[in-house]
This record gives sequence, structure tokens and C-alpha cells, in this order.
Amino acid sequence: MQRRKFLELSSLGLSGLTLPLFSYKNVVVKKPIVISTWDAGIKANKAAWEILSKNGTALDAVEKGVMITEDAISCCVGLGANPDRDGFVTLDASIMDHQFNCGSVAALERIQHPISVARKVMENTPHVLLFGEGAQKFAVASGFELKEQNLSKDAEKAYKNWLEKNEYHPVINRENKGHGPFAPNTLEDGSYNHDTIGMIALDNFGNLSGSCTTSGQGFKMRGRVGDSPIISSGLYVDNEVGAAVSTGQGEDVIRIAGCHLVVEFMRQGNSPEIACKKAIERLIKVKGLEKCKDIQVCFIALNNKGEHGAYALHKGFNYAIQNSDYPNKLFDSKFIL
Repeated sequence: MQRRKFLELSSLGLSGLTLPLFSYKNVVVKKPIVISTWDAGIKANKAAWEILSKNGTALDAVEKGVMITEDAISCCVGLGANPDRDGFVTLDASIMDHQFNCGSVAALERIQHPISVARKVMENTPHVLLFGEGAQKFAVASGFELKEQNLSKDAEKAYKNWLEKNEYHPVINRENKGHGPFAPNTLEDGSYNHDTIGMIALDNFGNLSGSCTTSGQGFKMRGRVGDSPIISSGLYVDNEVGAAVSTGQGEDVIRIAGCHLVVEFMRQGNSPEIACKKAIERLIKVKGLEKCKDIQVCFIALNNKGEHGAYALHKGFNYAIQNSDYPNKLFDSKFIL
């Protein structure tokens, strides 16, 4: 009988369908819950929890949560972050809800909250991604204030130091000549030169949403865009399965459509942690072990039952969790190398 049913599906051309393999029998849904990347997630989660704990939506929570990080001064998020190699701070952000609605902005300048602009793109336009000058014009038309083009004190110091060490001066077609200077893999303190606040939430209604916001690599080439504003790479949400967000070397996350890959591994029945691990393993296979030694890529994931997990290429990644069991706790991620 089962064989006959399969043959009937095959005759209809449906044998190639990937059907959900996961089963959540006897699994208690843990909601609401919010998870986010790095220790900056502690403060971000607190703001998100204010909404989730009052029966607010996951979408509102992931927007408001990461806005806290956008307001802070850090190397890699918000207007206070390190600039590109021409001295301009450019911001990327994306947001996605439980119904596959999504919006993002890339290379956005002089706007305090790119995550909120990304939400406006999602809700008020037929588009998914707006870039550069067009994104800025849309933001201003939507009521966002255009800030002064000034570097924070920390960013100005870091930029001047980078200029001196790299002896940077504009050269026509420099990239075609095969030499930089390009954005370094690590900063002066030895930390990796990329940091993203990514957040996923599951609300009391059983709906998932996610957000991601960053300034990308410090001292990057002008116009460079990483994975954060690219739906399926830096962020992906499928309410039937779960959601994932990434942080790290964006180019390499893009190579494997990282967050979509994590969600698909969860669809196959893997836990969020194992799904993240499998995505990291795929990256190593694609890029090669030797080339993975100097970069960092990390994923966090949350399924629609409130189970969470993470995995990183290298040691040092952590993520924050807040729900009724964990009052905003920081976890160290497992890693491969």
C-alpha cells in the first residue's frame, strides 16, 4: 500500500518533493524565547523580552531588541562603528517574519536604525532589498532623520591607525592590480573583524521572526556588502521549521546560503545545534580546511518548539538566551576548529 502511494506521487512528478522529516511528539513548546549573537545580545534580549513577556509579537521584539545595539558604540554595529576604507560608515540590516515577509537595506549611510528602515522596506514597498543612496532616500522619505557624517572617537582612532599602517591612498583600479589594502581578518586586539547582532524570537502565538544588523567589516572596500542583508544567507525564517541567523565572515556565509541551509537541516530532523554544525561542516568542505583557519563563521538557530542551538568554526563565539528558564543567560557555542 505504501509503495503504491509512492508510485502514485511519482507519476504526478512529486517524488522530488522534500517532505518534513522532523517529529515533535511529546515536545513541550518553550515560548516565548529570544536568542541573539554575542554578549551584546544580553542588553538586546532585555529589550525584546519587554515585548515578548507582554504578549507582543516576535517581529516587534526582534526589531526593538537590536535597536539597542544600533544605539551603542561598538566596532561593528551602528553609526559608531568602524568605517570603510574611504572613511564612511555604511550599515546593513535585514528582518523577516513568520509569513516569509522580509526586508533589508545595504550600504545605508547616516541613518541611526537601519533595522527599522529594513522593516519599512518589508511593509511599505514591493521590494526586499534597497541599497546605498536609494535606501537612504527611502529612509528619509519614510521619516528617518539624516545624521551627520561623523566618526565616533573610537572609530576615528582605529581608522587613522589603519591608514598609517596600510599606507592607504586612493589609486585608480587598485583592485584590478590584485593588491589592497583590503579589510583585515582581525582587528588590533586580535578579535575577528566582523560582528553582527542577530536575533531570533518565538512569541506566545507560536510565530518566529528574525533580525540582523551590522556595519560589516571595518575598513572594507567601498560598496562591499556581506551576508547580513541577504535573506537566506544572513537570516532566514520558516515558521513550519525554525529560523537561523549568522555572524562572521559574510562572503563565506553567502557561498553556502548559510541560514537557509541551517533551516533545511532542521527540516530534515536535526536539532538546532546539529543543524548549525552541519552548516559549518559544509563551509569547511566548500572552502577547504586550510582557508578556514583564519576566518570565523557562526550560526544560531531556534526551531518552532523553542529549542535553540549554535555552532562556530572557531572557539570564542557566544550567544544570549532569555526565556522563563534562562533569565538572559550567555552560552558559549561549540566549535569545530
